[in-house]
Amino acid sequence: MKPIVEKALKTSKASAASAASGIGGYADPSFSGAVIAWQKTHGRHALPWQNTRDAYRIWLSEIMLQQTQVSAVIPYYQRFLQRFPDVALLAAAASEEVMALWSGLGYYSRARNLHRCAQRVAAEYGGVFPDDPALLAELPGIGRSTAAAIAAFAYGKRAAILDGNVKRVFARVFGVEGFPGAKPVEDQLWRRAVDLLPLHDMESYTQGLMDLGATLCTRGKPACERCPLTARCVAHATQRVAELPVRKPKKAIPERSTAMLVIADGNEILLQQRPDSGIWGGLLSLPECVLEAEADNDSDEDLRRRDTEIARVVMPFGILQSCAPLQAFSHVFTHFKLQVAPYRVLLEKRVPHVGQDDFLWYPIRQLADAPLPAPVKKLLLGLFLREDLFSA
Repeated sequence: MKPIVEKALKTSKASAASAASGIGGYADPSFSGAVIAWQKTHGRHALPWQNTRDAYRIWLSEIMLQQTQVSAVIPYYQRFLQRFPDVALLAAAASEEVMALWSGLGYYSRARNLHRCAQRVAAEYGGVFPDDPALLAELPGIGRSTAAAIAAFAYGKRAAILDGNVKRVFARVFGVEGFPGAKPVEDQLWRRAVDLLPLHDMESYTQGLMDLGATLCTRGKPACERCPLTARCVAHATQRVAELPVRKPKKAIPERSTAMLVIADGNEILLQQRPDSGIWGGLLSLPECVLEAEADNDSDEDLRRRDTEIARVVMPFGILQSCAPLQAFSHVFTHFKLQVAPYRVLLEKRVPHVGQDDFLWYPIRQLADAPLPAPVKKLLLGLFLREDLFSA
């Protein structure tokens, strides 16, 4: 094993062991020391909400920075402060004005919570934000990590932060497996975050973790050569920087199923106009029905139920003579996969349809130019071209 790999892994194991043993605080002073020293020399120091102990300004910036980049936040932060220089003025403002000032920043629930939080601070704390992270976390829009940041920057309190940037730093430095958003992994990261808290320089340490994640230990192109934690970083030593933190597992795509009926009579086929909203909005498609089971391995009773359901759908247009399954296919949409079981339906007698304005008999020879969903058009053209019906 290479020395740097061995050193990084030993450091990670030692820190993990101390965290697991329940040792509270200052388990690895060299870690916090490296972060603090780097922040004081290379970190960010000129952001509009820095160099102040004003909890209102710090709170405002932390809420705005949730899921939003610094460059986008700065002009909004400045406009808010110009209009609402203190929490009392913000609490007294009309919600419409608050939302108007927030407009364009996105995630609008933050603005609503911002206003409610200001009102509670004004009403319950006399316009002064509490210095206890636990009390801060109970206020609207302030979670555990944001509360810790406010308490650290405004009051110098020892409280652990764990936003997305910090999760990425910890996952790489300590080689943490698993998706950080999963509760067992997140709980592990919280224990580590608490265990690594320094006894002093909380502002520099907290800001340093944020700065490392935002400027060096980025998701796409981390600058490992400039990182003060590279020598102890398990991900760097094992060449897994691109793999950690583990990405969120992809959810299985939900599936829906439908039966489509190919009902042809002479040189025409029955189509249905789909609603303007929803999948394939405004297009023509085949009539559909929901069947309890596929026909491949069904019992005689299942087949009778299938034919009965298809006959019910066909009834307004004619008398069912027979139906036969065609090749099933699937189509993937953004949020689900549609499993389609098409059936070829033959009519014994066609009848004029009444009160079915969204249905029409469409010339088969014009299907190539019809406004049909791509998989439906492929099905129909393949079926009728084989039967040479276009020559009729």
